[in-house]
Amino acid sequence: MQIRTPACRTGRPRSAAADTAILAATREALVELGWSKLTLGDVATRAGVAKTTLYRRWAGKNELVVDAVAELFGELELPDRGSLAADIEGVVLQFAAILARPEAKSGLMAAVAESTRDDALRERIRASIVDPQKDLVLEGRARAQARGELPPQADPAEAARTVDLIFDVVAGAVVHRTLVSAEPADEEWVRSFTRVLLLGLTASTDPSGDSGPSEDTGPSEDTGPSEDLPGEHV
Repeated sequence: MQIRTPACRTGRPRSAAADTAILAATREALVELGWSKLTLGDVATRAGVAKTTLYRRWAGKNELVVDAVAELFGELELPDRGSLAADIEGVVLQFAAILARPEAKSGLMAAVAESTRDDALRERIRASIVDPQKDLVLEGRARAQARGELPPQADPAEAARTVDLIFDVVAGAVVHRTLVSAEPADEEWVRSFTRVLLLGLTASTDPSGDSGPSEDTGPSEDTGPSEDLPGEHV
């Protein structure tokens, strides 16, 4: 998936190799130093570039860290595995594997914590990390609808809300499992999670959520009054 990068400033052309080295050095520094001690000077030294190179590309530490983390999540893909269940299992396992990496764990948690005090940082996280992953939800949902596994939604606003909800459920569950509870999101857990998610996604093809009345089997045959069992009445 393509990663959104900050707009280029005027000057010499950007070097893809330098960008790669800088983002990798940022993740390395986050693991070793943490957010508060990370400086652009340290990142420049690790990446083997001048500090001015960083300032030509990023306005400051916040933007640099978010792009370094976003590059990791850009590895997520959603190839067609033949069924909605297989698609969900595959992408959730990928997501969990990325979160298990120390640089992703340190970078994401630090960026999210800092964003609680910085609205601009929160918006950058949304644009660079969250929105591209929602595109995967859109892709998988459209594929499942084409297979007939999920019903279409004619109302664009309702469809957008559904995509938001699916993303929140998946991301929230995996992040909580791996980063908060520090439990493994292994294949067994992912299969169980997928079954639960599918129950919600395929609960009803009726947009109203009414699956219709249950089949009437007729009145039960009266076999007469039943005898009270000992201890039945208190």
